[in-house]
Amino acid sequence: MLETLHRIIQEVNNANDLVDALNIIVTRLKTQIGADVCSIYLTDSEQREHVLMATDGLRPEAVGKVALPLHRGLVGLVAERAEYINLDDASKHPSYLAISETGETRYHAFLGAPIVHNREVLGILVIRQLISRKYDDEEVTFVLTLAAQLASAINHARASGELGRLHNHGVVTELFLRGNASSSGVAIGTGIVAYQPASLTNVPDRKISDTGTEKQRLKDAIEAVKEELRQFKCKMEGQLPAEDQALFDAWIMMLSEKALLERALFLIEEESNWAPGALRETIEEHARVFDAMDDAYLRERASDVRDLGRRVLLHLQKKSPEPVNYPAETILVGEEVSAMQLAEVPQDRLAGVISARGSSSSHVAILARALGVPAVMGVTDLPVTQLEGRDLIIDGYQGRLYISPQQTVVREYRRLLNEEKALGRELMSLSGLPAETLDHHHVPLYLNTGLLSEMSHFGIKEAEGIGLYRTEFPFMVRDRFPGEDTQYTNYRKVLETFAPRPVVLRTLDIGGDKPLPYFPVSESNPFLGWRGVRISLDHPEIFLTQVRAMLRANSGLGNLHIMMPMVSSVNEVEELTTLIRRAYRELVSEGYAITMPKTGVMIEVPAAVYKSAAIAKRVDFISVGTNDLTQYLLAVDRNNPRVAAIYSDLHPALLQALQQTVQGARQYNCPVGVCGEMAGNPLATPLLLGLGVDSLSMSTGSLLRVKRTIRSLEKAQAENWLENALQMDDAADVSSYMHAVLEQKGLEMLIKPGKR
Repeated sequence: MLETLHRIIQEVNNANDLVDALNIIVTRLKTQIGADVCSIYLTDSEQREHVLMATDGLRPEAVGKVALPLHRGLVGLVAERAEYINLDDASKHPSYLAISETGETRYHAFLGAPIVHNREVLGILVIRQLISRKYDDEEVTFVLTLAAQLASAINHARASGELGRLHNHGVVTELFLRGNASSSGVAIGTGIVAYQPASLTNVPDRKISDTGTEKQRLKDAIEAVKEELRQFKCKMEGQLPAEDQALFDAWIMMLSEKALLERALFLIEEESNWAPGALRETIEEHARVFDAMDDAYLRERASDVRDLGRRVLLHLQKKSPEPVNYPAETILVGEEVSAMQLAEVPQDRLAGVISARGSSSSHVAILARALGVPAVMGVTDLPVTQLEGRDLIIDGYQGRLYISPQQTVVREYRRLLNEEKALGRELMSLSGLPAETLDHHHVPLYLNTGLLSEMSHFGIKEAEGIGLYRTEFPFMVRDRFPGEDTQYTNYRKVLETFAPRPVVLRTLDIGGDKPLPYFPVSESNPFLGWRGVRISLDHPEIFLTQVRAMLRANSGLGNLHIMMPMVSSVNEVEELTTLIRRAYRELVSEGYAITMPKTGVMIEVPAAVYKSAAIAKRVDFISVGTNDLTQYLLAVDRNNPRVAAIYSDLHPALLQALQQTVQGARQYNCPVGVCGEMAGNPLATPLLLGLGVDSLSMSTGSLLRVKRTIRSLEKAQAENWLENALQMDDAADVSSYMHAVLEQKGLEMLIKPGKR
């Protein structure tokens, strides 16, 4: 039966369209099971009915015409329960609904299986027989397996608009696809598909005799791409601040690294492999290092490496991409849009970005935010090949893409777009004003950053400091650990940029899930493995070099704060602070004029929540990393799409953990900040105010929205809202409650499109 199942699934996958796929299923399943009837009903949620869309055994003229109301009959019961129903005589069941138009009233046996995609019932697969009998387990599992396979085909048809046309006899209904809201805003424009003209994965190994010529070919191709990147950087000079253009410098540096070039040259010389083959293997080796990382931001760098490799391959093949005619309001669409493809679009024509892959940590998402254009990443079942020249609407607040929208929807979004512009002007009027509640409680707003590219001119001017500076990137783009002087130069620039405002430099957070190319770590469970301060304590020479560079960079400035990540015990805190004091004494003895900075820890592990008072006794500040803390509290991998919906930083359990952390720290007057994504979410702002959090650290794009929220509330009100939220049972309840709170305060425009 397994072989038959595979054969049917293959036929369905090769079907011309959904109608063809449905007909294949009913015909093949009827034969395999030996049933008298096999039918498929598709659920039309808007019309609240289940429509007969394919059958083998019932009257063919009923297809597309017979519809069963939602929650009525056995078909409705299968959909309502989202589980199969197996009956020997359907007519005896209390939910049985006789439908004479299909000719099925004479059939007795009934097996109905739901067609489910992401918890949503898309339709029902039904088999019937004249005799009374129950289907056995093997038959039931066969039907359920086919129903699961059919769910994917139906969902793809919904994404392409085909399902809407079927339900409405060729009239396209309103359709939107969901993805990750990665850059807020609304855009209306024309789809232009970005695709990769060169495929590294298809490049074969090929033996050559003239290795010298092949090496030179590779070097010339790499230099050509570096020149392209310099031109891209110049092209963006009028559109991006100098800090954001550092992205292009980072890519040039990747291509300049000895590890990449020398590995490829080695493969040419030692294995006599031609340049494209050597390039393929080298690029994939580097990309896999990033692929293995848990950190979403660092994992996204794999796509940068592969895109650089494809561009080098293009030059090796001596091909140039065809010039594209970009329309006035271009919405760039692709399976995996790269930042370099985005840079190719004239910035006065770029309206938005849509990508089937990627996340808010992608470089293209970072650039989209810097350019102020909406972006939706990770759109499931995105029909990329069908979107060239199509009218599209992006809702960057809710992570939605509308394909060929009706005029009523276009008019509504044009209104929202105008209101969005008005809101932007209104928010800009808050620039420079304090983040202070109506009852005069001040909450400093800091920046989260880790690359100069994220530090826009506005963010540098508006933020009251840096609450989290990730120091990993300089370690990632080299073929060895950066020395003390190299690190000193990086840290000095950041500290000088913000002086006298505080800058919190987080010590190196690598290992296990984030291995360095030259310091690989292989573990069966990297989430709970050798990482963060565990590596720092096992390799004090790495930690001391970094701390020495930080302390030296702080000379004459005095705005450095050092923060240690992923601590899980008091002993770790004591050992790390001892090492910091040791580095301080060493530098003083060497004649450096430095001061001892404030030191703190990130609370990301549940164990640290329970020991927050003991930790607060030993440090100067605490910062809660709500991303990892939520992940560990809820046992949810936030990067796994299968369980991502369970992840929520509004979960009552997280609120209770934050409350316990703040209460523990208060015993020793230790300030507590929040530096996870929760800090930049206006829905969470009142709750964090109520908790008594001392500061918030976020991305540049969230600063004014959070400030507007703070300046519209009283701290006493926030404490009442928190008390109510803590009594709730799940994240959905808290989210609904906080939506109502913000709407009551006239702040709904901060969490959804438009200004009402």
